[in-house]
Amino acid sequence: MRYVSTRGTAPELGFSDVLLAGLATDGGLYMPATWPQLPDLSHTRTYAQAAAAIMTPFVSGDIADDVFAKLCDEAYATFRHDAVVPLVQIGANEWLLEQFHGPTLAFKDVALQLVGRLFDHVLAERGQRVTIVGATSGDTGSAAIDGVKACSNVDIVILYPQGRTSDVQRRQMTTVDSPNVHTVAVEGTFDDCQDLVKAMFNDAPFRDRMNLSAVNSINWARVMAQIVYYVTASRSLGATADAGVTFSVPTGNFGNVLSGWIARTMGAPIDDFIVASNSNDILTRFINDNDMSARDVMPTLSPSMDIQVSSNFERLLFEMNGRDGGMTSEQMQRFRHSGSLQVEPDQVATWITPTFSAAKIDDVGTLAEIRRVYEASGQLIDPHTATGTAAVQALGATADGHPVVTLATAHPAKFPDAVFAATGVHPPLPAHLADLFDRVERTNLVANDLAAVESFVERAVWR
Repeated sequence: MRYVSTRGTAPELGFSDVLLAGLATDGGLYMPATWPQLPDLSHTRTYAQAAAAIMTPFVSGDIADDVFAKLCDEAYATFRHDAVVPLVQIGANEWLLEQFHGPTLAFKDVALQLVGRLFDHVLAERGQRVTIVGATSGDTGSAAIDGVKACSNVDIVILYPQGRTSDVQRRQMTTVDSPNVHTVAVEGTFDDCQDLVKAMFNDAPFRDRMNLSAVNSINWARVMAQIVYYVTASRSLGATADAGVTFSVPTGNFGNVLSGWIARTMGAPIDDFIVASNSNDILTRFINDNDMSARDVMPTLSPSMDIQVSSNFERLLFEMNGRDGGMTSEQMQRFRHSGSLQVEPDQVATWITPTFSAAKIDDVGTLAEIRRVYEASGQLIDPHTATGTAAVQALGATADGHPVVTLATAHPAKFPDAVFAATGVHPPLPAHLADLFDRVERTNLVANDLAAVESFVERAVWR
């Protein structure tokens, strides 16, 4: 498998080089040169086996099949549920796909437990070391740190917006006592953190000097690993090409729902997708009104979705543009300078309207939905998941009787204050995190300034 940049001028690479590069040298995001079809999964009995079978075409030519299967086995052995991402029914035609049974209690673990092992494997084979820099709105950081904290060939620096994550999210990052782990509170928003990461990659001398790599969803391997649970969930529900599944996806950066779109493109029996936004509703405005204009980021009860620049939308835009990298690059540059992205109405009619619907759920609606789901089913859900189930209700998605699956992207104990406010129940942390608030925090405060952040990265890694 070869990979091309969404902006058209970076060289084609194989999987291992794409894994280590993260962002393409032309500022674009890597995409497979072709889309493989889903394999026959009848022989698979575990999530890890299905994952290896589904993803093998994407790593072919770089990682041997038996090695990749072993890495998948190791990655998904870290989850507390044998199904890895179990389905739980909460209504007549409605399910949750619980994605929070990994080490850091969020869906990012599903990809990053594998990605960390892929990094260590490729780097050991090459005798290299990398510095991973990443931005997080709350969950990616802790999942990335957990995925690579034991890697002997990786240093990791995670930027997060000061005061804009939950206490549990922050402590899961700042209490990790490992010499290769560094956390940075940035005086700004997640979009500021994401911009700083992209700027570091676009600073070629710094990028080369520090041998930078990425684990944000700009890294293709993240998107690749998330394809699997759409396929396995559809299969578990007995979906067919004539009777598919609707997935409701809480999202801000578009990476998770993009993985579902790819699964559908590969042949998974998926009818459509609901995009659930909080008050930072750029994706909902785009899907409903063709209005992709960035506004100020508003802090909400679902901080992992407090995003106004949805980086992974560039990958879908590339497909919408007929894989014209020059056209995509021009649009992204205009968006960067004006804060607004223009897409032709016929593209919306062809690519967006038949496949995506969307709803915005504010904090009041989020709390009401946490309470509704608890009273109706006895299930506690976190604020991000609540935007997904509330969007299902708002759009009447279960009315036609076909299955609707909301991705339960985080454990309710990561957001105990919101859950308690809605239900009067204080969700306990799982046993392996029960002492989280007794652990010592280690973090650093840095200004929202590229030079200051680059200086910190150099000092931390070359200590």
